[in-house]
Amino acid sequence: MSRVGRMPIPVPPGVAVSIEKDAVTVSGPKGELRRRFNPDMGIALDNNSLIVSRPSDSKVHRSLHGLTRSLLANMVGGVTDGFEKKLEIVGVGYRAEKKEDKLVLRIGYSHLVEVSPLPGVSLDVEGVNRIRVSGIDKEVVGEMAAKIRAIRPPDVYKGKGIRYAGELVRLKAGKAGKAIGKRK
Repeated sequence: MSRVGRMPIPVPPGVAVSIEKDAVTVSGPKGELRRRFNPDMGIALDNNSLIVSRPSDSKVHRSLHGLTRSLLANMVGGVTDGFEKKLEIVGVGYRAEKKEDKLVLRIGYSHLVEVSPLPGVSLDVEGVNRIRVSGIDKEVVGEMAAKIRAIRPPDVYKGKGIRYAGELVRLKAGKAGKAIGKRK
């Protein structure tokens, strides 16, 4: 059995789960999520916990077992607590500001970069160099954060750019001859 797949998912009070043939709808205080799963996977609600079962031990069913359980756990966690990713902007003169629902970035280009949020995602700016991406769908929150980071990834020589909060950027040494100066 899959170690991840066989763990039950506790459903907290205030969260409603409806299971149809191959689709599951989870609604809670933060919103509602609906997702279709492989029809081979068995999903059951028993004593306020979701249980995922597989029909056989084939390689495909074993891989789908843990995946289905993880996706369901993310749905339950999203409608109760939500998910968020934090980004940092590093660089002199680099800044972010919020205009209506869009994010406006000044990150060293000759123009301002406007980013519109994906549906179900909210963008917040904390100070001038921190961005918070939050929502109830973990997949969409991660995708939005990755799109923002891809606009100006961290530079390998100076570390300037947009990075995830807490991300370590390994810096290259640069040219050694430039630091020494001219030799005679």
